[in-house]
Amino acid sequence: MADSLDRDSGTIPKALWGKMGEMGLLGVTVDMEYNGLGLGYTEHVLAMEHISKASGSVGLSYGAHSNLCVNQLFRHGTEAQKRKYLPDLVTGKLVGALAMSEHNAGSDVMSMQLTASQSSSSSGSIKKYKLIGHKMWITNGPDADVLIVYARTGVDKLTAFIVEGREITKRSPKLDKLGMRGSGTCELVFETVELAADRVLGEPDKGAHVLMSGLDSERLVLSGGPLGLMQAAMDVCLPYVHERRQFNQPIGTFQMMQSKLADMYVDLLASRSLVYSIARLMDDKQRDNTNSRLNAECAAAILFASERATNLALSAIQCLGGNGYMNEYPLGRIMRDAKLYEIGAGTSEIRRLIIGRSLNKDYLL
Repeated sequence: MADSLDRDSGTIPKALWGKMGEMGLLGVTVDMEYNGLGLGYTEHVLAMEHISKASGSVGLSYGAHSNLCVNQLFRHGTEAQKRKYLPDLVTGKLVGALAMSEHNAGSDVMSMQLTASQSSSSSGSIKKYKLIGHKMWITNGPDADVLIVYARTGVDKLTAFIVEGREITKRSPKLDKLGMRGSGTCELVFETVELAADRVLGEPDKGAHVLMSGLDSERLVLSGGPLGLMQAAMDVCLPYVHERRQFNQPIGTFQMMQSKLADMYVDLLASRSLVYSIARLMDDKQRDNTNSRLNAECAAAILFASERATNLALSAIQCLGGNGYMNEYPLGRIMRDAKLYEIGAGTSEIRRLIIGRSLNKDYLL
């Protein structure tokens, strides 16, 4: 499936969403009363890793659904919102997405231009919102039934909304991407989309809090993607270098090849250890109801794992020589998929900025 999705820029079958729902994968961090598993981020990372090992595209769409949409709804939704949307999202009957980025608003989220204007009742309470604008590069955008959409509601004010897929004015054709080609991505158009006040996720004008409070878990859970892709590359490379013979011996026994394989193995182990340890730390804080965030730690997890994944995939291609450059083998797909994690969920440059600011915080006057 992974190769066919990539080759044909296909769509993840609806039946697969249902299958993941049956396994409980779509609600790992959601309480059981909403059909979830009631587990932690460690388990969520593990699910992300193993799905991504089979298909980077499915893993990315899974992360957008299960963390960016479902987990945010669970953490910030009202009881009525959670009971309305979570059960069908967790079973895979509905597909979820997050809509934040725009053509001119990526890392600078406060520069987004999609607006939500308010109309009030005679009593002065907010009756409804009208959304006007565009969202860009939205993972699961072509297929999403439920979306968390961020819109500007004032100067330096954002509000998060729950939008149903049928309410979107227009979805562009799937974007033609370098990698993650089976994970549908598109532009969304909102032309006077009207939403009742009960569609606000969190509090009005407090969308920045909803957004920022989810960035740590987003970066952490998505770190499982590079781990799975690294293991997939190793699973192709290791058998090959012991089957391929030159000069009457397996090429894996050559000293320079052993050095390359050792570096790849160490990068995988180091990445996995870092991500797992931060996931356990996140779970500990959740159990202790600690409000402190793990900005630097989660940024470090995805920074380290994503860059190592791209490098490991390139090394695996080198190990296979000419065959590594052929699409008969999946390493080209794995490398293209891995590169996305250096860009999405905040670029590597932004992650370094977050870590640097955190290290400097205690020393600034």
